[in-house]
Amino acid sequence: MSTTCRQETMHSVWDAPYFTGVTTMNIYCTPWCGGHPKPENTIRFHTREEAELAGYRPCRNCCSTLPRGSWEDHKHEIKLFIPAEFNFEENVKYLLRSSNECLHLIDNNRIYKALSVADETPVIEIRAGDCRELVVRFLGDTAPSRKWVRAEVARYVREWFDLDRDIVPFYRLAESDPLLKGPVQSFRGLRTVGIPDLFEAVTWGILGQQINLTYAYTLKRRLVENFGRSVNCEGETYWIYPTPDKIAACSVEDLAVLRMTVKKCEYLIDTAQRIASGEISKLGLLQTGSHQAAEKMLTSIRGIGPWTANYVSMRCLRFPSAFPIDDVGLHNAMKHILGRDSKPSKAEIRQLSAGWSGWESYATFYLWRVLY
Repeated sequence: MSTTCRQETMHSVWDAPYFTGVTTMNIYCTPWCGGHPKPENTIRFHTREEAELAGYRPCRNCCSTLPRGSWEDHKHEIKLFIPAEFNFEENVKYLLRSSNECLHLIDNNRIYKALSVADETPVIEIRAGDCRELVVRFLGDTAPSRKWVRAEVARYVREWFDLDRDIVPFYRLAESDPLLKGPVQSFRGLRTVGIPDLFEAVTWGILGQQINLTYAYTLKRRLVENFGRSVNCEGETYWIYPTPDKIAACSVEDLAVLRMTVKKCEYLIDTAQRIASGEISKLGLLQTGSHQAAEKMLTSIRGIGPWTANYVSMRCLRFPSAFPIDDVGLHNAMKHILGRDSKPSKAEIRQLSAGWSGWESYATFYLWRVLY
């Protein structure tokens, strides 16, 4: 294995074709950044060096380097090197929890998914390789010709499975925790499987409010198949989640095909408009620095309460202290593990979770896994 390849980082050998400076925040972003600054607040740079010489700092969301030694690029496939505390099969089992999932396919322990990166739509197969690696193969003729697009695919998969987080401290605290010891032993190697796209994460939270998981997946499929886009590759159809711009332009009547409440339709449209306009962005939420501050910003959106805000902080923003304490699934998992007839009170939950400080999101995710 080439040491040079293992140490490759996000610099000139595969950099983006241009960078966008955000004058109001003094940062520069790649073309695939999830932020949506107003055009009048932007300036274009040809290289990152040019941006940094002008006094701009890199965007934490899209310009951070891939960790050294974390990947190799072979054009038609890429390899991601994974930590010891990662079990691909456990994460695949989690992704199999619904037979009605519409954004990925799983066959023979391999994951198939289409991604949207800039003007390309690579379709990928993810499988376990040898010697602690994941192999990401581009299907058909969808292999990106530009290295920075292939690097963005690598970054997406690493973020999807939270591969760059050291979870050894979480496992240490779980060893002596009466609620977590069993789940960690049963599902060791599971990561908090994420939803990297902010619009998808927020709207998935809205769709799932006050209904069971099965029906939530039905609503998601209706949304994706009516307002998303599809790509055909090697005899399969793959779906891409709708963009905020697409839903922002809809009326409540347009969303009637989803067959859900008027209120939820209004919430989806309002969320889409705020994200499409740049009022709310993943970058802006991350730069708040804490899940509490992000929660305050998210709950300013109509239809988003503390549960949805913490859910987004867990699965999209990756704040490890995010804690949806009012989650019914969390309560049911605790009830099951404790062998009780009734759910614990909020006061009891706070007492039982007192030792989880800094790892509330992982504790919640492992407890959820008990229910599937």
